[in-house]
Amino acid sequence: MTIKACMFDFSGTLFRVESCERWLRAVLADEGIAATDAEVTSYAQLLNDAGALPGGAWPRTIPPHLERLCAARDLGAAQHRAAYTGLSRTAALPWDIHDALYDRHMTPDAWRPYPDTAPVLAELRGRGVPVAVVSNIGWDLRPVFRAHGLAELVDAFVLSYEVGAQKPDPRIFRTACDLLGVPPERTLMVGDDRRADAGAAALGCSVHLVDHLPVADRPDALRGVLGLLA
Repeated sequence: MTIKACMFDFSGTLFRVESCERWLRAVLADEGIAATDAEVTSYAQLLNDAGALPGGAWPRTIPPHLERLCAARDLGAAQHRAAYTGLSRTAALPWDIHDALYDRHMTPDAWRPYPDTAPVLAELRGRGVPVAVVSNIGWDLRPVFRAHGLAELVDAFVLSYEVGAQKPDPRIFRTACDLLGVPPERTLMVGDDRRADAGAAALGCSVHLVDHLPVADRPDALRGVLGLLA
């Protein structure tokens, strides 16, 4: 059946968050804290292992006291912050910068679009194909799109913490389809998570998956979307 609308995941699909080391260096600089390169490298690895950077690696292990909070982290802004600052505290940093780290990851500077994000979104706009960004997230990502000049290429933002449902729950995909005015069977979901994003198939959507890779290692995976449109 002909695809008439597209939904895209945010992190790992359209954008990639900075590395843990860059993330930590930026916060230390903002806070005026001096640290050696060896310290930054070491503590950045601990943060990475803890899964403390939203959009980064998943925790190697989740402490029992954070399990329920992490499971529902994308359903509200407060629990999203609590979950990730809780994970960062397990890294035993020598600095009390957990909230500063969390705040940093919400800034446009912490995110880079993939090389083909703008061209593909622009091509879809030129073809008259409406686009929604559907994300499991606990904060407003619209400023990231505005700062990178991409907001005008998105017709709807459907964010889990705003709609009270997170992927793979069909309700979040249904909300996006309704906002785009296109039925699920004519809508394509593009994402990197084989569980969360592929959940759109249960609603009748087509699904196209891409790999969650560093920006430099994935220059044109999104262009495959264009070949799926009639």
